[in-house]
Amino acid sequence: MRCPYCGHDSSKVIESRAGEDGSTIRRRRECANEACGRRFTTYERVELRPLMVVKKDGKREEFSYEKLYRGLIKACEKRPISAQQVGQVVEQMVQELRLEYEQEVSSAVIGERVMEALRNLDGVAYVRFASVYREFRDVETLAQEVLKLLRESSGN
Repeated sequence: MRCPYCGHDSSKVIESRAGEDGSTIRRRRECANEACGRRFTTYERVELRPLMVVKKDGKREEFSYEKLYRGLIKACEKRPISAQQVGQVVEQMVQELRLEYEQEVSSAVIGERVMEALRNLDGVAYVRFASVYREFRDVETLAQEVLKLLRESSGN
């Protein structure tokens, strides 16, 4: 495994353990380059079949776990949400998508699932993601979404 810090071609595994859901393996690694020697974590998971995402313009691209994870991390930036919590949300979403969709899923379905997950996780992260995903053009639209979220959270 290539070191993400110095780019050295090899590393040694220090520790391996099964992920909480049993579908991943978490490995702590150490760079084999003595000048670097930094530690990093990798995750392994079984890749079942390629799931294709149908974009708004009709183009197709292979589903990317990393892209989904990065999007949620960005929405949760500077919020009291750990990377582990985001990882659990992403794992759950991926499992559900793979069960429901055999070959293709629309980007709209994924976007709505992300918004639902963020709404339950953190209101600020939800509004951040929604403002980009729904392409809010003005403050009024953003304010309407915040008011809607406040009404939902207060049970009205």
